[in-house]
Amino acid sequence: MTKLIIFDVDGTLVDAYRAIERSLCHTMKKLGYGRCASLAVVRRSIGHGDRNFVRRFMDDESVEKGLAIYRRHHRSALIAYSRAMPGARRVLATLRKRGYRLAVASNRPKNFTLILLRHLKLDRSFDMIVCARDARDFKPKPALLLRIMRRLGTRKDETLYVGDMAVDVLAGRNAGVRTVAVIGGSSSLSELRSAKPFKVISKISDLLEILKKK
Repeated sequence: MTKLIIFDVDGTLVDAYRAIERSLCHTMKKLGYGRCASLAVVRRSIGHGDRNFVRRFMDDESVEKGLAIYRRHHRSALIAYSRAMPGARRVLATLRKRGYRLAVASNRPKNFTLILLRHLKLDRSFDMIVCARDARDFKPKPALLLRIMRRLGTRKDETLYVGDMAVDVLAGRNAGVRTVAVIGGSSSLSELRSAKPFKVISKISDLLEILKKK
């Protein structure tokens, strides 16, 4: 019986792609780079932490300076350009009413995750919000999921992880929990299916139907 549902953030509960793209373009302009990456390229490049993200678009010597510029800009960009995914608020509210414990596991830095969730008034839905502190935590490593289960006293067979990327599915498998993959984020449908999640859903609201059947 499922008791705990852990969520990824970007592409699963929140659409912050435009905010990420705006911060990247600001950073590249400040560093003297040419044309910025498209929103489609940005969407496909996230999910592995912001340092790894900016590294994709600049030379190694610029990464530290670029990351500092990106982070300074990103605080305001998140508030200006982010929104909850359609149906996300209703899903979280319904799951709380049904008695599930809810948590977040994200590769995004904790301070930006909190800015994002607080701005969208989603933060109070969760019993725990856990984010990667360094490379040892990054999904597909299972550290974030295992930490949440341990602190909330929930077994693997009582836990479900929901994300939009193949890396989320792999993290769930590495942690020994079932995963639900949501289409429309940073991974393609074929990538999600290849990762072999428990279920693939077309939108976050479909999660309610899956849980109703169990």
